[in-house]
Amino acid sequence: MLLSSALATILLEAQTVKVLFDASQAEMAANADWVIDADLYNLGTNSSGLMVTGSGSEANPARFPTPAQGGITSTTAQTFWKGALSYWAIDLVRQGYLVETLPFNGLITYGVSTNSQDLTNYKVFIVCEPNIRFSTSERTAIRTFVQNGGGLFMIANHNGSDRNNDGWDPESIWNDLMSGNPYGITFDATSFSQSSTNIRNAPNDPILNGPMGSVTGMVYNSGTSMTLNPAANSNVLGLVFRTGASNTGNTQVLMAASRQGLGKVCAIGDSSPPDDGSGDTNDALYSSYSTDLGGSHRKLLVNATRWLATPGTTQVTTGSTHAPVTPAATLGMDLYPNPASDHVNVRFANSADEAVRVELLDATGQQLQGRMIPAAAGINVVPVDLAGLCPGIYVVRVSNGSETYAERFLHR
Repeated sequence: MLLSSALATILLEAQTVKVLFDASQAEMAANADWVIDADLYNLGTNSSGLMVTGSGSEANPARFPTPAQGGITSTTAQTFWKGALSYWAIDLVRQGYLVETLPFNGLITYGVSTNSQDLTNYKVFIVCEPNIRFSTSERTAIRTFVQNGGGLFMIANHNGSDRNNDGWDPESIWNDLMSGNPYGITFDATSFSQSSTNIRNAPNDPILNGPMGSVTGMVYNSGTSMTLNPAANSNVLGLVFRTGASNTGNTQVLMAASRQGLGKVCAIGDSSPPDDGSGDTNDALYSSYSTDLGGSHRKLLVNATRWLATPGTTQVTTGSTHAPVTPAATLGMDLYPNPASDHVNVRFANSADEAVRVELLDATGQQLQGRMIPAAAGINVVPVDLAGLCPGIYVVRVSNGSETYAERFLHR
């Protein structure tokens, strides 16, 4: 997306990167609470497996979590919101994103202007353990969302995790959505528990080694694996694998990433990695997100969400070799750390060996720094020196002559 040089436009774009967490597919049924926040607990499931009000004590999340996300700081506790995914959402707000929930009666659409939560309004759609099969129109909406540049995070669970008893397990629901295998991913019908440190050797991968830190593994508590099919989608890549499996192979995958059209997809086969233990007190609560393997799940999930939200950023294939960047999304960028102190790193994906201009702007839109950077094809990281700057909001702008991207950050 081409941005103007006006600071107001830059900040508007930076502020409207929105992440939508789904709660429309019975993610709260039975002993599950895959939501970011809820204040009401009055949902139950009817004979068709649909969630309805007044017949139970399950979480009924609203569109906007409370307290308001504007109050989140670097020291905000995970209990700020009440939901098994609350800490993940809080971390995303710290990254500068806005988070929302699609309520139990919300509609999954794409290109429907009368739906205020239409997927065209969001950059990333996170669905953790769906228990209702997507309708034909919902499948079309989600697949079109990805095709047109959206980021989809698919989280499944073990075989036999049909919590609303409608005959559909999460992995079957995802495989049904992926009919024809557009992303090169198939969820297996298995159930196992394991702590694995079997990770692809990819030191420059923005998911495994991104702004939140380096991922050391994953802990599965009754989850399922994935089988990848590069013949169906040559962009698909396994990032974490079961112990003993090949970490460059296509089977027994615990975490996968892919690109399709202008969009991106991430997938894991267990819902326990994002669980922060602060969910519905009517359910059995567990904590994994920030505790297992030294916080590895937290690093993985936030890095992955940033990758999904950033146009043009690509994961690597093997070693330090970068996968090709799609011509339609040749630049893209993200910043880390954010907030920053003495410097901020600008990471961008380049389609060819060509110079890229990197600029630092202040709150009035005045250019403080500007230089041309010789950049290689693939992912580049350029530090910007912040010495002598007063604390406040600043913007980094990157341009390769045909595309311009900008992102704000807090300097303190």
